[in-house]
Amino acid sequence: MSIRRLPERLVNRIAAGEVVERPASALKELAENAIDAGATRIAVSLREGGVGRIEVADDGCGMTPADMALALERHATSKLPEGPSGEDGAIEAVTTLGFRGEALPSIASVSRCTIESRPRGADGWARVVDNGRVVREGPAALPPGTRVIVEELFAKVPARRKFLRSARSEYAACLDVVRRLAMARPDIAMTVEHDGRRVLTADAGDDRPSRVAALTDRMLGENAVPIDAERDAYRLGGVASLPTFNRGVADHQYLFVNARPVRDRLLLGAIRGAYAEMLPRDRHAIVALFLDLPPELVDVNVHPAKAEVRFSDAVLVRGLIVSGLRRALDAAGHRAVRRAPEAPVDMWRAEPIAPSAFSGADREFDTLVLDRPAVNEARRTFFTGPPQARAEPAWSPTPPVRHPLGVARGQVATTYIVAEAEDGLVLVDQHAAHERIVLERLRAAAAGGRIPAQALLLPEVVELDEPACDRLEARAGELSDFGLELERFGPRAMLVRATPAPLGKPDAAALLADLADELAAYDEALSLRERLDHVAATIACHGSVRAGRVLSVAEMNALLREMEATPHSGQCNHGRPTWVKLAHADIEKLFGRR
Repeated sequence: MSIRRLPERLVNRIAAGEVVERPASALKELAENAIDAGATRIAVSLREGGVGRIEVADDGCGMTPADMALALERHATSKLPEGPSGEDGAIEAVTTLGFRGEALPSIASVSRCTIESRPRGADGWARVVDNGRVVREGPAALPPGTRVIVEELFAKVPARRKFLRSARSEYAACLDVVRRLAMARPDIAMTVEHDGRRVLTADAGDDRPSRVAALTDRMLGENAVPIDAERDAYRLGGVASLPTFNRGVADHQYLFVNARPVRDRLLLGAIRGAYAEMLPRDRHAIVALFLDLPPELVDVNVHPAKAEVRFSDAVLVRGLIVSGLRRALDAAGHRAVRRAPEAPVDMWRAEPIAPSAFSGADREFDTLVLDRPAVNEARRTFFTGPPQARAEPAWSPTPPVRHPLGVARGQVATTYIVAEAEDGLVLVDQHAAHERIVLERLRAAAAGGRIPAQALLLPEVVELDEPACDRLEARAGELSDFGLELERFGPRAMLVRATPAPLGKPDAAALLADLADELAAYDEALSLRERLDHVAATIACHGSVRAGRVLSVAEMNALLREMEATPHSGQCNHGRPTWVKLAHADIEKLFGRR
């Protein structure tokens, strides 16, 4: 079989298969070109979900007729820096959303594409390309900037057209593209119209948290924590929702690397790791993370659509994200949010809490917080004391004090603590709350030193492939800190001398196989940490006060004060809320006073 050179039109169509998968792909290329052109306003208009028509207009630098002709040739770009000798600089030095030398010709090869552009101080020019053929060009009247219109996408490529989804699905994908770009660049005003109806407006000048909240969920601003972390040349910013403010799908996790929207499995895995044991498995946090780093430390050209990136130090990036999110969530303390649409009021919620403010009127419960012997005795009774008859009443008519979670007034169904705060009524799930407190204590104890190891009477030999053994051997020192002591035992086996004591008698072969897989994916021993966390959560569950136990007022208040001082106490180990608040205004609505 002889080798032959493919025609230019066929080459462009093949390239289009990599770059233009659907209308959203074409829209992404055009909008990013507008951003790179220095636009301050970008207007997007769609018809039939982008299948019928895509129009992107900007007020950027514009193109001359010569530039426009080059823009429609493959491997021509303005997005690489020019070296001192006139040659293009290294790809690693790219600071734009490019480069994409095949984007415009690829789009024009599978659609009817009209490009109109005018630089400032010059005349406008237009060129129409129908599935790779130039059918018309000449002067055009338009304001400074560029307008690109893509029509009849894949109309002459039925093999591609039949794989497009419904107009509604394609429209949703296009809207998501613009939403992500708008989050990345709050300095640019963006609008989207669909079938003549304005569906998105983002004004220029917003800060990132405000822009993210406006484009995702308006309530995110009051139910999220700011992220600000830095390590070496890496800087992480953005916002992350409280664990109890979550969604059923992961579509609301927005990731940006040097203002470039990406969907990277390393970053998504880091988010899951940061929220581990704080979210149910079928729930997902809402986050918008912006990672900024020198361009030479990240490769943005590992994916045809630039959706994935590769970091020179992936372990550092993952650690920065996990630690940054964890610190921010730790600082949130016991803040929590709970929506209950079925309630007869607008919302049950736990609002952001200010630190406790104690006054002279707090005499009844000050000793529970300030007097260490008293609080220790209350905790000892709460954690270890058996249920018994209580002589004191479950409610006292003293005025509420300024503790964030209020003062205990009694129990409902011997499961829920009823507390009165200054601004409303607080209900606490006593088992869920105590479960989180015990888990955080176990974690703190584990962080204080190495996990104890359980030596095996007879070391166990685990056979793995050679690359897996190499990865485990390289991390043997780190794994020993978790109580897992390994030695190399020939080219394709590892010798296990000790396992983490909290794991009891684990399946060593399965444990090492999982660890090797995790190290291959992320170069981080995730499974062992997750197993230890799971063990800690199980111990916490069995060591916590159960629903149905009658508590004294002192025990209930001791629990409330512990919750105020414990990180993540707004949700239990399974991600469910531990407390909710019914504000005074909501109570008044129930009784028709408002």
